[in-house]
Amino acid sequence: MLLRKIILLFSVVFITFAFAQRKKTDTIYVYEKVIVYDTIYLEKSIKLKPANLMLSSLKIEEEEIKEINRNIDKEELEEELEEQIKKLRTKSFQYGIQAGIGFKKASWAEMLSEKNQQFGQNFGIWISKSIINPNFSLMLSANVHHWNSTFDLDTNKEETYLDGYYFSEDDQPLLFQRFNNKHFEYVLQLKAIYEWKNLRPFVGFLANKNNYKMQFLVPENNVLNKLDDFKSNQVNFGFSLGVQYRIFSRFLIDVEYQHYRIKNLSLKNSSFDFDIFKTNNTFAERKISLGISYFISK
Repeated sequence: MLLRKIILLFSVVFITFAFAQRKKTDTIYVYEKVIVYDTIYLEKSIKLKPANLMLSSLKIEEEEIKEINRNIDKEELEEELEEQIKKLRTKSFQYGIQAGIGFKKASWAEMLSEKNQQFGQNFGIWISKSIINPNFSLMLSANVHHWNSTFDLDTNKEETYLDGYYFSEDDQPLLFQRFNNKHFEYVLQLKAIYEWKNLRPFVGFLANKNNYKMQFLVPENNVLNKLDDFKSNQVNFGFSLGVQYRIFSRFLIDVEYQHYRIKNLSLKNSSFDFDIFKTNNTFAERKISLGISYFISK
């Protein structure tokens, strides 16, 4: 009997404790604190004593030169370089100088001289620019020519074709003195040039002005005692043909033919309106020159 009471008591206590645990649920929070510590290292220089190391000198034990065989076509390489240079030239202007010699023949002077060809020298400057493609360019040049005389008409030395009196439009007398065809010539030219390898054929349009001079005795206070000059002052137009050959990167040799048409030949003076050639003839003037050009620009 006592044993039953004890078992019953323990049963009640156990059941009560079990229900109490199910009804109450405890929550536990855990917090962690992280502390980061930085470590700083200090480096100090340390004096080291040099060690007496003995190093042997370097020696070349074997010398060998190996040839690098490359199949390179020099002509193709040169052509590629030339093409690259031409492409660079298209982006900028080229300029230089030119000098040469030549011969000139004017049909109007044939009746005054037995010598048909007139020798001269020239000097000029030019500027060019490639357009459309690197091989095609336009060149603008300005040249000064000096032509030597092929005849000398001086009435004080001998009788000439032009001796005598001439009259201006207001009937003032003019007495001829001397004349020769030694003169300066100024030429402005525009060329179209096509470059193929080292050859540069061209065609051009040009304008020139010949500075001929004739001397007369003119009246001063109604007396013929003043020596005065009558000069040509007309502009003529023509064309040119030629070819240039590149001998070095900066040097060109050129051969050129020029042809002009001269309508009449006028000689003017600021004080007199006078024209010794009163015909309406058209004269021809032809020139052949040989020159050398130098590229100043790179």
